Amino acid sequence: MPITLAAPKETTLGEKRIALTPEIAKKLQGLGLAIAIESGMGTSIGFDDSAYKETTAVSQIAPLVAEANIIIKVAPPSLEEIQQYPNQSILIGMLAPYASDERIMALKTKGITSFSLELIPRISRAQSMDVLSSQAAAAGYQATLIAAELCQKFFPMLTTAAGTIRPAKVLIIGAGVAGLQAIATARRLGAIVEAYDVRSATKEQVESLGAKFIDTGVSADGSGGYARALTDEEKQKQQAVLDEHIAKSDVVITTAAIPGRPSPKIISRAAVEGMKGGSVIVDLAAEGGGNCELTKPGEHVVHRGVTVFGPLNLPSQLAAHASEMYAKNLFNFISLFVKEGVITLDWEDPIIAQSALTHAGKIVHEATAQRLEPTSVPQPQEATS
Repeated sequence: MPITLAAPKETTLGEKRIALTPEIAKKLQGLGLAIAIESGMGTSIGFDDSAYKETTAVSQIAPLVAEANIIIKVAPPSLEEIQQYPNQSILIGMLAPYASDERIMALKTKGITSFSLELIPRISRAQSMDVLSSQAAAAGYQATLIAAELCQKFFPMLTTAAGTIRPAKVLIIGAGVAGLQAIATARRLGAIVEAYDVRSATKEQVESLGAKFIDTGVSADGSGGYARALTDEEKQKQQAVLDEHIAKSDVVITTAAIPGRPSPKIISRAAVEGMKGGSVIVDLAAEGGGNCELTKPGEHVVHRGVTVFGPLNLPSQLAAHASEMYAKNLFNFISLFVKEGVITLDWEDPIIAQSALTHAGKIVHEATAQRLEPTSVPQPQEATS
């Protein structure tokens, strides 16, 4: 029998993205997979069941997953969904490995081999599979549009019969993928843009997009493409310089997040109080508690005339293109271990090994195993076929 890949509907509230587009369904079929979707899976971005009819069987959720060898998702599955998955099946998605311990234990108990795409190492060979980058690009773009909507000023300079209107001043904190996309979008809208990142290597990228890089004299270049945590002394030095620029900005967009840890607090209450009335902060790190002391995830907070907004799941607001990128990331990942309809998991491949969360009844992601099972940190030893 052919290997079956199933794409159920997303069940997380507000999640509009999908894991499988018709284009990628055809490509996956080309790998020798039988493809099945839950009826209505693609409707959130305008694909009805007929869009998949050439390559895909349409089913209801129970029979769909009952015979599936591979299950693909965007958001983590619920515990109820996991109970419907076959034992020893493969689950691939953004599984939030630092969040629900109960979900991870359920995957372990059922012997499911799960791959959390957030864990894919940031190496050159894995760039086409990097869901964090593809979804961060959508978030950075959308955050800038939200900021422009909330701001009480034009972003571009305007020359009118009533006089010249000066452009808005926008500060982007964090120059990862989301930050760089926010810079590019703010520049396209005509704003004067400054940016800061503790990683000095981003200076050239920031300036290539037409923004001014703020040098605070603090560098926190870390491993794996992430920033390291700053010392208290470094934070104080950074804060003093940043507070000056924050006070002069009409819009501040923050994007500084550390996977598995609370978001670093970069904007204090005092810094907010130093901003002009009508200014805006859009905090993309809200899911980790926010980069601003006043951020409340998912809410608008107005403090002394300054609006602080901590949006959640921004890529879902650009669901069509975010899904297109995500589905391509998934295809490139699956192509690593599916050849001519046969699954071969190479545990010597760092992309496979480091993205695995559970396998063969064990938690194989080291940090998660240390958190949940500190007495035993197993490594994957066998392939699934």
